[in-house]
Amino acid sequence: MENLIALLVAAPLVGAALLLCGGKRLDRTGHLIGTLFSVASFALGAALFADMLGKGAGDRTLHQQLFTWIPVGGFRADVAFQLDQLSMTFVLLITGVGSLIHIYSIGYMAHDERRRRFFGYLNLFLAAMLLLVLADNYLLLYAGWEGVGLASYLLIGFWQHKPSAATAAKKAFLVNRVGDMGLSIAIMLMFTTFGTFAFAPVFAATDRTGQGTLTALGLLLLLAACGKSAQVPLQSWLGDAMEGPTPVSALIHAATMVTAGVYLITRSGAIFNAAPTAQLAVVVVGAVTLLFGAIVGCAKDDIKKALAGSTMSQIGYMILAAGLGPIGYAFAIMHLVTHGFFKAGLFLGAGSVMHGMNDEVDMRRYGGLRKYMPVTFVTFGLGYLAIIGFPGLSGFFSKDKIIEAAFARGGTEGWILGGAALLGAAITAFYMTRVMLMTFFGEKRWDPAEVHPHESPKVMTIPMIVLAIGSVFAGGLFSINEVFVKWLEPVTSFAHGHSPVSATTVTAATMVVLVIGVGIAWGMYGRRPVPALAPRGSLLTRAARRDLLQDDFNHVVFVRGGEQVTGTLVQLDRSLVDGAVTGTAASMGGLSGLLRQLQTGFVRSYAVQMLGGAAVLVAATLLMRGV
Repeated sequence: MENLIALLVAAPLVGAALLLCGGKRLDRTGHLIGTLFSVASFALGAALFADMLGKGAGDRTLHQQLFTWIPVGGFRADVAFQLDQLSMTFVLLITGVGSLIHIYSIGYMAHDERRRRFFGYLNLFLAAMLLLVLADNYLLLYAGWEGVGLASYLLIGFWQHKPSAATAAKKAFLVNRVGDMGLSIAIMLMFTTFGTFAFAPVFAATDRTGQGTLTALGLLLLLAACGKSAQVPLQSWLGDAMEGPTPVSALIHAATMVTAGVYLITRSGAIFNAAPTAQLAVVVVGAVTLLFGAIVGCAKDDIKKALAGSTMSQIGYMILAAGLGPIGYAFAIMHLVTHGFFKAGLFLGAGSVMHGMNDEVDMRRYGGLRKYMPVTFVTFGLGYLAIIGFPGLSGFFSKDKIIEAAFARGGTEGWILGGAALLGAAITAFYMTRVMLMTFFGEKRWDPAEVHPHESPKVMTIPMIVLAIGSVFAGGLFSINEVFVKWLEPVTSFAHGHSPVSATTVTAATMVVLVIGVGIAWGMYGRRPVPALAPRGSLLTRAARRDLLQDDFNHVVFVRGGEQVTGTLVQLDRSLVDGAVTGTAASMGGLSGLLRQLQTGFVRSYAVQMLGGAAVLVAATLLMRGV
């Protein structure tokens, strides 16, 4: 079966090549071709998964080497794949949710004249993401990493006739390039330190490597993860990425791009376990981001941007868990998978609402839509209950485990991290209840003469139903006898932390904060009419509407700061470098002018000069002899 691993990547890659190079003759069938290749990759992944289940826990890692990519002296890079429990989890998530998004897109993009190209980009995205998670070395992972960045640029800016979409795509690309530099430098450091960048030898050598090197590696990998997973301080691109078609938002925010950073940290667990300083930086970034994203989500009236803030926050939970080491790796991936179900369902539900509301995204112009979109209401509602951690649904099992693991870190850090995770759960319950109430409840706030809400076609609602089922049952199934933890343990390792707070207390606390968050949202948006125009709000609300001033900060620090640094360097160049060059030229010109005055053209002048020179030589000779 190991000889089939490459086909997981090849299937969507071939689909992308056909759709992007096949021309207009494939316009009528392009969406079907793209969906077929995506489903084929999922089917192959399911077959490999079934084969893996039939083996012992220690024999489930498969390798496939295709060819040597770069053989230069002592430098060797192979195109080789590694399929183990961790990468298999991502394969099933990427291809499964990705295929559902493909099917949904058949209806959502039905009237777009560039639909064939859109499905080609979707296939390219899947191929790049699969390459990233299946690579057995960091250099090949980097190729997939950059492929994801390219595909996201193409998808976010798909409606490039809109200046906002073109700007958002460029912003996502540039911000991610900052993080990508971290990964590229980390790979260089690995090669100079270990002589290789393959996973196995790098991880095996961590126990005999200096703390400084490991800390530097960990921080560089964290920088890369911050870019792809939209974590502070490289989170500014995520909200603007909503300019792309809604299926793109579901793909990027649920199962693929933003999860790449979580995968990178979890896969590099051996490095972070040996570098406690870098590991501390990971948990700090995760804790800050989960609160940052939640606060931003509270103030957005654009339904997609509210969900974008939610994604930032939920990925923060995963990064926090991954930073906890062996007590959190499995829970980070577990929440990643459950999040893939309910967040994809929420985004597709938002797209269904937009489809029935003439592409309106302002929730203040919704209201009462449950009567007109019953399927969307139920599926979106189940995703809502899952993400807030309602008992029995997926988020309840996965997020509670992260909160428990945060407390289990112990000491003051454990209380701070656990408290931040609990506060994030309360804010999540608030902003998601706000989205639910403003969209589906209350009085209608649209103009009946212009808008006629209606349910989406089955090609869109069926994927939403499947994702809703996963939102309900996935977490519970994973938690039976800790089956998911045991599945990942051979790859990620697992350790039970010693928490000062019992699991029962954590569950009770999360239920209390959930009720508080829901109650506050009901009091603000359920019991009173929602105004058509947003009130001015508090200082924090106004800042949250501007993404907590992240773009203002970037503009002042990096744009203006960069301009000032550039201006200073230009002045230094003009005064020092150019000054030295022009000064030397002027000196040579002045000296040559003086020498030129000696060249009169008169023979008697030259004779006098020769006589004077001879006299000087004679005098010098006599003086030297006398000495």
